Amino acid sequence: MTDTTRTPERSNGSAADRPTADLVKDLSTQLSTLVRKELELAKLELTAKGKQAGIGAGMLGAGGLLALFGAGALVAAAIAGLATAVDTWLAAVIVGAVLLATAGVLALLGKNRATSALPPAPEQTIADVQEDVRFTKQRVQEARR
Repeated sequence: MTDTTRTPERSNGSAADRPTADLVKDLSTQLSTLVRKELELAKLELTAKGKQAGIGAGMLGAGGLLALFGAGALVAAAIAGLATAVDTWLAAVIVGAVLLATAGVLALLGKNRATSALPPAPEQTIADVQEDVRFTKQRVQEARR
């Protein structure tokens, strides 16, 4: 995450020249800002993943509905084929096959769309927080020297 807050070195000279109370106050302010911004990022990331999962679930549902229609058409084709051996059943088989093929395509697309939303964890935010912790630990160790 890009640091948009002022650092003590840029605003008031080096950290060694500043009173401890000011440094603690700056740390508190910067930490509060950092946590707030990380939570905003996590919220945005989870919203995007939830939207992708919802779209994928809708496509899976549409694929299931078309599969149901396809099965109905194939049943109608079997009935028409048994009743008379004319072109009517062949048309029903073709329609049923097209519906089932469309259902298969929608189901695959929906599965891929839903899978792209996994895992539901805010990966970018987690990586940013880990980097922030690493950076803070490094700065604390440097300050102790």
